[in-house]
This record gives sequence, C-alpha cells and structure tokens, in this order.
Amino acid sequence: MDPCPFVRLTVGNLALKIPVASKPARSLVHPSSSPCFCKIKLKNFPVQSAVVPFIPPESNVPDNQVQPIAATFHLGKLDLDRLAGKSIFAGKLCLKILIYTGRRGTTCGVNAGRLLGKVSVPLDQLAGTVSKATVFHSGWISVGKEAKGSTAQFHLNVKAEPDPRFVFQFDGEPECSPQVFQIQGNISQPVFTCKFSFRNTGDRNQRSRSLQSEAGSSRSWLSSFGSERERPGKERKGWSITVHDLSGSPVAAASMVTPFVASPGSDRVSCSNPGSWLILRPGDGTWKPWGRLEAWRERGGSDGLGYRFELIPDTNGGMSAAGIVLAESTLSSNKGGKFVIDLSSRVGSGGSNGRATPGSATSPVCSPRSSGDYGYGLWPYCMYRGFVMSASVEGEGRCSKPTVEVSVPHVNCTEDAAAFVALAAAVDLSVDACRLFSQRLRKELCQQMESLG
Repeated sequence: MDPCPFVRLTVGNLALKIPVASKPARSLVHPSSSPCFCKIKLKNFPVQSAVVPFIPPESNVPDNQVQPIAATFHLGKLDLDRLAGKSIFAGKLCLKILIYTGRRGTTCGVNAGRLLGKVSVPLDQLAGTVSKATVFHSGWISVGKEAKGSTAQFHLNVKAEPDPRFVFQFDGEPECSPQVFQIQGNISQPVFTCKFSFRNTGDRNQRSRSLQSEAGSSRSWLSSFGSERERPGKERKGWSITVHDLSGSPVAAASMVTPFVASPGSDRVSCSNPGSWLILRPGDGTWKPWGRLEAWRERGGSDGLGYRFELIPDTNGGMSAAGIVLAESTLSSNKGGKFVIDLSSRVGSGGSNGRATPGSATSPVCSPRSSGDYGYGLWPYCMYRGFVMSASVEGEGRCSKPTVEVSVPHVNCTEDAAAFVALAAAVDLSVDACRLFSQRLRKELCQQMESLG
C-alpha cells in the first residue's frame, strides 16, 4: 500500500541585525541590552517560539552558514485541505512571525517581551509541495518602524518539502491485544496483531530462545538492560506486548524490563528511578535489543509523563556502546499529546527551561548520551535523519487507540514498521504504568496481581 502524503514546513536560519543609529531612538533596542525571541504562527497549529540570535550589522553569516531549525510544522492531507480552503473571511495564507525583545514568559499575566516587529511570509501553492520542495523565503526582511538606514533586519528561511509517511492505527487499546491497520486515505487494511501478556519471574526463562544470553555472557539481556528488582509495596512489572505479522510470526516486541516502582514516601514513579521498556527485533534466530524507553511521572505543576528513548547500537556481540538518545520530553498526563522522534528539531524548542513543551519532543540529534556531541551524522551507528516517527497518546482515563506515523525512508521491511508500532504501544502503556499508585488500573492491567494473589 502506498504511503500517505505529508508536507514538512520548516523555519530556520534565524538572525537579527540592529544597526547602531547615530541618534538612538527610544524604540531601538541594542542587542547588548536585551535578548530576542520570536513567535511563529501558522493557522490551526500551536504557536511555536524560538530564540533569535543577534549578529553584527556588517555580517551576513546566515546566508552562508546552516543554523538550527527553529520551528517545524507537519502537515497531513487534511491539514493542507483546511489551509487551502476558500473563504470570503479568510485572507491569503501566510506564516506569521512576531519578533520580541526581552525574555520569554509572562510577568503578572503580561508578556515580558516587547514587540519589535512582525513578518508575514506568503505560502502560495502550499498544497503543491506534496510532490515538490519549495522555498518560500530565504534572506533578510526589514522589521520595525525605524527611519531609513536604521531599520532592523531579520533573516529567515522558510521551506516546505514532501515527507511521505506510513500511517498505522491500533483498533483498540494496546493492553486489549488489538489489530493494527495501515491507513491510506479512506482505505485501511490489517497488517499486524498485538498480544499483550504478563511476564513474571517464574516464566522468564521459559518464554523462548529469544531470551537466552549471548555465548560467553554471564548475564541475560534482561539483567543487562533493566532491573528485575523484587521490592515490596507499590510496583507495576512484567508487562509485555508482542507484534505479529498476518502469518502469525513475531516481528517486534516491547517488554518491561525495569518495574515501575513508587518512590519512597510517595505514590509516583520518580525521574530518579524510572521504569523502562526494551524494544526488541528478531535477528539471527533470537530477539535483539533495538531501543530502550524510560518513563516516569513529573513533579510540579505539569504532572506529566516524562520519557526518554534511546537507540541501542548493534555491536554484533562486541563491547556494548552508549545508547543514542533520540527523544526526551514530557507529555501531559491529562490531555495526552504526541510522542515524536524528529532529528531535525533543535534542542529545547518549547520552554524556557530548555525542555520541549508537553505534547512535543526534543531530539538531541544523533549522539551518544554521554558525549555532549550534538552534531549531525557524527555518531557512526545512527541511521536516522529528519522526521522519524510520531505516535498519538491519550491522557489518563481516556480510550487510547494510537495512530503511528513513520517516515518512508525509515521503513525498509516489515520488521522496521513493527518496531515503531511496538515502541508506540510501550509509550501508551507507560501512561498507565506511571499513574499514581493511589489510582486503580483497568482489569486488563491487573491480571498479574490476581495471578500472584
């Protein structure tokens, strides 16, 4: 089945030049006295914000140097149809950018930043970019209302390009062992089945040959990547979901390898002691670890689901390598959001604390978690570029049937797609695993306790 058409609209290479006027104007803000940021708006999409770097008035650095992407909008067919809709009340479709001096945030309910100027970039024929990349703007624009020769200059690149994706839809909640359909327009067809189960300590060595340790290794994959700790009190453990193709062959799995345990004196899973899943793929007659997902319950006002996903390099039996963090962010426990792996996004795109806003993801590009190196393509094991995948996540207490989008370049076989489906299931189940222990889970997730009782 063909993939679904998507368009990726990016805004990048931001910079601001403010010339030093011979007679300073009251509205002119010198870069040494205040930071600068902007808000990027597209109709029907959440507002995104980004820091705007200052550069010397005589410099043209952004014209010759690639800067981080400041904002990305992912547009499906329905989004494109809505944006292209004709209305006598709707003006020309534009991307709007508001540039502010001062720090982001609010003071006593009032925006702390002061508006310096506005920029509008027309997005003519946006729908045509499903088949052809288009640059809507690249260069400098004058902003503000200063006298000639003293006008501030704002630099940006706005580009749209095709980003086709395979779309998969669960027909039920992951713990109910649902089917998974591939979606293309109004057509859907089954491609996978999921089997949710419990793995307890007694049957750990009986599951299959896939759980046997490598030759010469003194530890199983379970003890290598997680902790099968047995603790009295509040914990959720042993959850597992296996993805099968239509012939019944297992093609991916997600297994809870570190129990989700309430931190001492509380009823929540803490960031300092997260639960974790191992995402597995078949290979060489056994299961091989592909990725690791950690999840916890954030404290404070957000009270969200914190998560971190890292890729586990295949070292072919050699020394273990550091995991490659592909996504780390927070989702709203109440409203849900989207789990996203997008390696083109800049770090800390959403909040003043450097973390992404709820419902989005921060992806520190292809890099070992401990190296501090955030350069593109510098880590030899990373085969992922740009947008990789997203999965919808519902909030607590809501019926969740995840929709999974996977970029076409990252799917070369059935097992590739199945691994992302298993990861999406693990993210969805983590919402329940991280629920406060004062709350009861649905019966499908309590069978283990009944069987142990």
